[in-house]
Amino acid sequence: MLDLRQLRYFVAVAEEEHVGRAADRLHISQSPLSRQIAQLEKNLGLTLFERSQQRLRLTSDGRAFLTEATALLRHADRLENLGRRLGRGEEGGLCVGYVGDAMHTGILPQALRALHDERPGIHVALYDLTAAQQFEGLRQRSLDIALVPEAPPEADSDLRSALLLEDPLLLAMPSSHPLAGRGEILPEDLDGQPWIAIENSQQPAWRDDFVAACAAAGFTPDIRLEAPEPLTALGLAASGLGMALVQESMLRGDIPGVTVRELPWFQRSVRLWAAWHQIDLRPVVTSFRATVLNTENVADVADVAHDADVADVADVADVADVADVADVADVADEPVR
Repeated sequence: MLDLRQLRYFVAVAEEEHVGRAADRLHISQSPLSRQIAQLEKNLGLTLFERSQQRLRLTSDGRAFLTEATALLRHADRLENLGRRLGRGEEGGLCVGYVGDAMHTGILPQALRALHDERPGIHVALYDLTAAQQFEGLRQRSLDIALVPEAPPEADSDLRSALLLEDPLLLAMPSSHPLAGRGEILPEDLDGQPWIAIENSQQPAWRDDFVAACAAAGFTPDIRLEAPEPLTALGLAASGLGMALVQESMLRGDIPGVTVRELPWFQRSVRLWAAWHQIDLRPVVTSFRATVLNTENVADVADVAHDADVADVADVADVADVADVADVADVADEPVR
């Protein structure tokens, strides 16, 4: 039988790669921590770490074990919290996985607001995870619903999904750019222009995919900057540092310093899917999923989010200006599968 305490010790040592730092983090001394790790390896018949004088490194088996141990501990924490809430007479909570676009588009905020209105006392835990991590969370029942940029694998018979929306990509450029006054922008107009590429943590090959999509449309971007998310890209564009392709949900209303144009010949969008396990463990899960799938007036929620973010865009622009001185959607009627 696995000891959850030993698993927590293992995860801490694996993340710190040092027994001393892990012991400080766990508020225990090094000797008992080392003994617990050695005992875990003995019980498993497995070498989890490669040991040297400077640091500990996970073996290949250790890395695989860490993934499963982390998921198990997350589920154990959720189970403990659920038990405590039920013991207090409260309704069981919800664990929701999401990606940033679930927030940008307003889908998740509106669904949570509806849930709060219906069940004010319910506890909700939000987890910002990759699609693969969310699918695994659904399989292991540590997540109740996942909001992801892609559907689960077709071969996974335990998971169901539905396409929530397609958020078209629009061109955002500095208002001072010569193309900002054009009524129509063609692919050749964008060839060689300075670009701000937006990273996609969900997709390791995001940069190659972005360049390939631009090339297929008829132009080659000159990528000068890489932004971690769309809001930063808008701030950089407002400072005159380049143009970017940003989803429509983030471009509602006027953004100081930024001009937005539709590109009819560039038909790409950001997709958002809801995914869930085929068997619901509690009625509240079924109810919340129905709320997510029937979310309406998403544009209104996105407008609220946009108003709150405009100041942030301006702040990013101010920072980017300093660097400059130094030279530096429509919901698709997709069937549930």
